[in-house]
Amino acid sequence: MTSRASLTRRSFAGLAAAGLAAGLLPTPVAAAASRSGARVRLPAPTGPCAIGVVSARLVDRSRPDPWVPALPYRELMVDVWYPAAPGRPGGGHRLAPYMARGAAARWDAGSPHGIPRGALDFAALRTHARQAAPAETRGGPRPVLVYAAGAGDPRTWGTTLVEELASRGHVVVTVDHTYESPGVQFPDGSVKDNEPLLAALAEAEREGTMSDLLKKVLGVRVADARFVLDRLGSLPHGLSAIVDRGRVGMVGQSAGGVCAAQTMYEDRRVTAGVDLDGTLEFNPEPNGTNLLPVARHGLDRPFLLMGREGSDRTTEPSWRSFWAHSSGWKRNVTLRGSRHQTYTDLATLLPAAGVDRATIEEHIGTVDPARAVAVQRAYVASFFDRWLKGEDDGLLERPSERYPEAEFAG
Repeated sequence: MTSRASLTRRSFAGLAAAGLAAGLLPTPVAAAASRSGARVRLPAPTGPCAIGVVSARLVDRSRPDPWVPALPYRELMVDVWYPAAPGRPGGGHRLAPYMARGAAARWDAGSPHGIPRGALDFAALRTHARQAAPAETRGGPRPVLVYAAGAGDPRTWGTTLVEELASRGHVVVTVDHTYESPGVQFPDGSVKDNEPLLAALAEAEREGTMSDLLKKVLGVRVADARFVLDRLGSLPHGLSAIVDRGRVGMVGQSAGGVCAAQTMYEDRRVTAGVDLDGTLEFNPEPNGTNLLPVARHGLDRPFLLMGREGSDRTTEPSWRSFWAHSSGWKRNVTLRGSRHQTYTDLATLLPAAGVDRATIEEHIGTVDPARAVAVQRAYVASFFDRWLKGEDDGLLERPSERYPEAEFAG
């Protein structure tokens, strides 16, 4: 892998210098590429609810595809995670795979984020959610969250967090951004790759127009997110019946966190948001210029910034501007010993991939991986429980002895 394929950058802007993603390889790969790796399990969610999941193809016919203009529509793949009705174990509904086999082969091909090719079997990995399990209808409509992964990452890359949120009573929609992720598999078996975005990246590097490309990437992501919000009333498996569209949140890591902030700025349907280590500017390297509108004007609704060690609202220029201009409730929590990818499933998967300690520290830092998962889950869930469910456990008011890895910057 070349330096263009590094995914250690923390910011949305950094995706340009990083070559977008380790998994963004245009080379076709046989599905068997994911079959030889170790089989691991993600940490079980801790909430009281069993969870189910369904996948769906959504088609936006109001716009052509921004990366393939010849296509007169934009198609997305989403997963909807939700509290499932209690019943006998399994109930005839199988545990959902972490990733579809065709998408897994593409992801594995790029040795993503330090995971050696073939070291993990992404297609064989099972989640804790039952496929198409009956939804829990007791208790009335539930808050709904949209989850956005980092640039070039698949929608599954935050499953550990998403399962926790669903187990605690939220409906969560995870979104793949077609032609940005290295492999998006559709119900007909076709896998859309990222060649259009790679071509745009190469052109931007030649022409010196990287900021313009970053603006386009974010614009596409925000349009995708707003389209998903439009479809909350017509979710698959009858799930719209358990969704409260008056209680909507959004969370994402890296470029996904940037998308959460900017979508919230542009669309008032999003009432609370979380940015997991995403820089709010259009630059290949963050320097405090070319700030996003949300960084220049702030938000008037609750927002949580969670950053890696050494980066917070006092050291990150775009976060400093966002903080100064936001009138809504806000918090900034830093995870001690963390790196950019600590806020993804890499915290669980990389240690299982048989890599050395230096590789682990390079990609997810020195924080204990299990503790990193626990801290992220606790603070994100506390935030959304407070602002979408009216259940405040006080965790976001002050440092906690339960989570000494979490440092408050405001």
